[in-house]
Amino acid sequence: MIDPRDAAPDNPERWWRENLYKPAAAQLTIRAVLVGMAIGAVMCLSNLYVFFKTGWSMGVTITAAILSFALFQLFHGVTAALGRPVRPLGALENNALITVSSGAGFMTGGGNMAAFGALLMVTTLRPDPTAMIFWFGAIAALGVFTAIPIKRQLINHEGLAFPTGKATAETLRAIHGAADGSGGGEGLQQARALGLGALFAAAVAWFRDAKGTFMPFNLPGTFPLGSLMIGGRPASDYTLALKTEVVLIGAGALMSFRTGWSLLLGGLLTYAFLAPALVAQGVIATVSYKAIVGWTVWPGAAILVASGLTSFALDWKSVSRSFSGMAGIFGKKADAVADPMDEIECPGWWFPAGFVVLGPIVVFLMTQLFQIPWWAGVIAVPLAVVMGFVASRVTGETDVTPTKALGPVTQLVYGAMTPGNLSGNIMSANVTGGIGLHAADLLTTLKTGWMLGASPRAQFYAQLFGVLAGAAVVVPAFNILIPDPTVLGTDAWPAPSCLVWAGVSKAFAGGLGALDGLARKGIGIGLALGVALALLERFAPKALKSYVPSPSGLGIAMVVPGSNAIAMFVGALGAKIANQTSPEFARKYVVPVSSGLIAGESLMGVAIAMLIVAGVLKH
Repeated sequence: MIDPRDAAPDNPERWWRENLYKPAAAQLTIRAVLVGMAIGAVMCLSNLYVFFKTGWSMGVTITAAILSFALFQLFHGVTAALGRPVRPLGALENNALITVSSGAGFMTGGGNMAAFGALLMVTTLRPDPTAMIFWFGAIAALGVFTAIPIKRQLINHEGLAFPTGKATAETLRAIHGAADGSGGGEGLQQARALGLGALFAAAVAWFRDAKGTFMPFNLPGTFPLGSLMIGGRPASDYTLALKTEVVLIGAGALMSFRTGWSLLLGGLLTYAFLAPALVAQGVIATVSYKAIVGWTVWPGAAILVASGLTSFALDWKSVSRSFSGMAGIFGKKADAVADPMDEIECPGWWFPAGFVVLGPIVVFLMTQLFQIPWWAGVIAVPLAVVMGFVASRVTGETDVTPTKALGPVTQLVYGAMTPGNLSGNIMSANVTGGIGLHAADLLTTLKTGWMLGASPRAQFYAQLFGVLAGAAVVVPAFNILIPDPTVLGTDAWPAPSCLVWAGVSKAFAGGLGALDGLARKGIGIGLALGVALALLERFAPKALKSYVPSPSGLGIAMVVPGSNAIAMFVGALGAKIANQTSPEFARKYVVPVSSGLIAGESLMGVAIAMLIVAGVLKH
């Protein structure tokens, strides 16, 4: 796939306009919007389930591309048999469709569900669902508008990688075939693999979790690790067991192997060594997941925050380029020569117009829902937009949106401005995370469109449709899946990101003085370890980097059950073996099968939760 910057480094936009841009191709059609919203809503449900199990939100675009291709191929075949064949789905129409899906599916990320879950964990506040739909929708939409002034600089001119966007473009080309439309066989094979994985995972979830007199049997949730004992107790008491949650295996397969083995290492250190020592000293009174993680959350959160901030600081060139790029964007002269790309790109005035309309809405909701002073809200929104610019560049260069760094920075600022306001501390950081994530998400899909010759305006509209669908789905879905917030932070729903956000909020809003000395020591060790690992990640010799534990893996391992860490390692190991023994097979099937495992179990989990609410199944 030719990059316009390689083809014409002096004027990549002109080359793109003349050789790649396809204004006549079908893109944002009604069917693309409707199917994209439906797939995005399904992915949102799936991501919600996975997020509260693992702390991660999974990628949407590649799964949505394969799924939508398969659906339209099936529909085309049926209508052709009836003598009235519909037009097949083209690559650019699929690109618009997955832009809608991504906007909806990532509504669980960017701190949205981490903040919402943390809010319910640390306060008795449960905002009105309708108000929360407007809240998440307004933040996400503002993030979409934030992407407008920096798109041309980051994608057209600098050609930042946005690796997920590039991989999605390659996937679309592969499954739709060459320009003459001759391909598609690989897409159908991947779709079958995704479907089989989903059916298997859904069956496992049903026979495990559907409790009722009509059920012939139920699968156990865990299997013990033989007769392994820790401190005179079965290892399963310390959460070290084999889980039958295949969603965790699927999630692990989509991670890097380094993250997978770091999770295993962190889980073993936490539950086989640290927790028994704390129990022996009387620091932890009972041997249970909730009691253990009530202490380990402090060093775990410290590792995540310190490594995120250190990595962010090490990317100071990206940060400085963000601000210099902003100066160039807003410093253009009014009498500049007309630019042909202005007819293609989103007009520059859309960003300030969106800011003027959505900014006051976000500030109003902050004051009404979370008792954040209006003046603090007025500071929050512009700060979040600036952080959105920074997050977008870091995502373009690393494929990681730095919410783990930007969220705590905002919490620190608001902890100083509004001390003691826990809900305000959490939700002000939600503004930063949400705007940053959705700006970066749109730019990632715009990278896909840039490589395929898509209309940026069509993708902008598509993303707005997506965030509206996601906001409408994620709040009621949360209430169905988690009807009682007290289950958050338990073995059933570990919600590690919620634990981290709640812990950071308590520390910044109330001060570290309320913690016991050993917990403060744990935080200090966690901070030092997070900084050290981030530095090793950056500066260790290339041959040794794969042996440096992932700070994200270690930190998350301290706030999820050990059984989760084991299962995710199994998934990562399986993907590693597949990549080494049969790279072509792995390229075609690891992502579809893993996505199927995630979608099948998570959607069945949501369905079972709805049946429990309806009284059909027992809890």
